[in-house]
Amino acid sequence: MEIASSQKITTFLMFEGHAEEAMTFYVSLFDDAEVVHLTRWGADGPGREGSVQQATFSLAGQQFMCIDSPAQHDFTFTPSMSLYVQCGDEAEIDRLFAALARGGAELMPLGQYGFSPKFGWVNDRFGVSWQLNLPA
Repeated sequence: MEIASSQKITTFLMFEGHAEEAMTFYVSLFDDAEVVHLTRWGADGPGREGSVQQATFSLAGQQFMCIDSPAQHDFTFTPSMSLYVQCGDEAEIDRLFAALARGGAELMPLGQYGFSPKFGWVNDRFGVSWQLNLPA
């Protein structure tokens, strides 16, 4: 007998003041994307009033969570954990790479790397790392 599990794994992004801006940007880039839930810090919370206490958004059917942490941290995002996107065509990979690279940093420019006809890796302006792939 198989037992149903309520366990679910969701990518969780912790920002220090730019969660809503990042979430809105990501939702604007992808199809089937929306802000699912958004709770803001109030005047009495530890976070800055109006900042994101907790939010859930979806990109191409995949759910993500994000917050604006009320605490300052000595760490941020790192490319060792990235969001990997299989693009549908060359126009899509070009559009996404250009948008995500604007104000960010290219780790691997768009190109053919042997394992893919077109691949690029970028840290966006919020520090989140994205690998974009155009499958053969």
